[in-house]
Amino acid sequence: MVQQRIVRRCWAALASLLLWLGAAAPALAVSASSFPDSPPQERVLDTAAVLSRAANAEVSRQLEALEAERVNAHLITLTRLDYGLSLPQLGEQVLERWQAGGGGEGQLLFLIDSQTNTAAVVASPELEGQLSPGLLRSTARATMAQPIRDGARFRQASLDGISRLQTVLQGGEDPGEPVVAEVEALPTNVPTREETAESNAFTWVVVLLVVGTVVPMATWWVFSR
Repeated sequence: MVQQRIVRRCWAALASLLLWLGAAAPALAVSASSFPDSPPQERVLDTAAVLSRAANAEVSRQLEALEAERVNAHLITLTRLDYGLSLPQLGEQVLERWQAGGGGEGQLLFLIDSQTNTAAVVASPELEGQLSPGLLRSTARATMAQPIRDGARFRQASLDGISRLQTVLQGGEDPGEPVVAEVEALPTNVPTREETAESNAFTWVVVLLVVGTVVPMATWWVFSR
């Protein structure tokens, strides 16, 4: 019995150690070879696990809706890029991999790096007539990046990016980048540097006037006695 308890405790300790090592191990770096050879059926590849099940389904529906514009769109989230690889470069390499694997034309890929809070959007060459490189960069760096930086709202970033490009693909005018609200400074009683400088100058003027008036009068009074 004693030996059995010792064995059970050893196995429990070993299991805990393995779990700790698994949790502490860094995430594997992601490269184009980390993804399938052809576009997967799943529209969202949430490898960073930043989307809830409901958000995943909602984003998937928005991506599927782009099929009406003959666009095969996907979203990839990740936590760590392979060394020396940028997010747009990864997107381009993934699209090349998918097209080589028979993925077809009209590929559109949204990418989110949850570690650096950045986004990228890349499209296959045949879509450049509708989606210019400037539009793709603006969508990634402004439309998607703002919700990500503002509280890690990955769901909102994905939906906003898809919605903007969907409007353009449907022949509408580009909604443009989101408007950033300016934060109005609240009034304060703390004087500014300029106000402090003006206040000190006024004080010195008053002191000099008093000294210039009192000293001559005191001198006259002393010597007139």
